[in-house]
Formats: sequence, structure tokens, C-alpha cells
Amino acid sequence: MSMNYKNKDFVETLINRHSATLVRFLARRMKSVEDAEDIAQAAFLRLYTLDDVGELSNAKAFLFQVAANLSIDQLRRKVLHQNYLEREGAKLPVDGLAAANMFADNIPLEREMEAKETLSFIYQALSDLPQNQRQAFILNRAKGMTYSEIAAQMGVSVSSVEKYILEALKHLRGALAQIEEPTKK
Repeated sequence: MSMNYKNKDFVETLINRHSATLVRFLARRMKSVEDAEDIAQAAFLRLYTLDDVGELSNAKAFLFQVAANLSIDQLRRKVLHQNYLEREGAKLPVDGLAAANMFADNIPLEREMEAKETLSFIYQALSDLPQNQRQAFILNRAKGMTYSEIAAQMGVSVSSVEKYILEALKHLRGALAQIEEPTKK
């Protein structure tokens, strides 16, 4: 995406006139002010990429349409991500830690050693993740933070947090598949 800085004054005028209205419009759709602000910023950035803003007959309408389209894209990504998490959740015990503690006394030594090896492998797979993916994943899964809270702490958009966690889950699933492979043979 190449920025066209000859549009700078035009875009700044639109920001000054319509930013608050656009964020309110998007917040109603997205049910999140943070997401609305991210989408509004992305919509304004899109205006920088236009070759000739003079060809726009109604810049405000164009801006709101771009923002509406971006919000629809983000909502679709959220639905896909939620469906993915639900599918993944169905593969896991309801509370793995509670289940493990409940049966800890009845586990043979060999099984306990396997579990420790698996846990060690998971820690290694976590350490192999890029910093942003590892941080987002741990903040969400270990600290129980919401995507919005993580985005604020990391200084990124909510959609970036969604992407980081999704990539971390893919990586960890692949790592677990590697250690389960030898046991299936």
C-alpha cells in the first residue's frame, strides 16, 4: 500500500470533520470503541492510497463505505476465529488442570514422565514462537486477558491479537502433532 502524501491536507480535513462521527458509527456496529477506532484509522489510511481524491464526488460517503466494508471484514474474521476456537475447545477437556489434579494420585510413573516430557515440549514450542505471538497467547490463556486488553497492553490492534493467537495455536497444534506421531506408529 503506497501512501500518497499529496492527499495529506484532504485526509486531515476529513479526519477533523468526521472522525468522531465515524468512530460512533463503527462502535455501534462493532460493539467496541477500540475496534471502531482501529477501523476508522484504517479507513483514513486508505484515503492516502487514492491516486486522485478530486475524483470523489462525496468523500464522506466514500469514507463511511470504506469503514463499513472494513468493519464487515473484521466481523467475518471474528466469526471465523470464534468458530475455530470452539472447534479447538471441543478437542480439549473442560478443565485440563482440574482433571489432571483429580487423577494425579492414580497415574503410573511412566505416564507421569510422558506428561512431563510433553509439558517440556510445549514450553519449548512456546519459546519457539515469535515474541508477539507468545506474549498474546500467554496473556490470553494464562492471564485470562481479553483481546482488547491484550491489544491495549501490546499497543496493537485487536485484529493483530487475534492473528497472533491463531498463529500460536496453529504452531502449538503442529508441535503436539509431532510428539503424538511416534506414539501412533
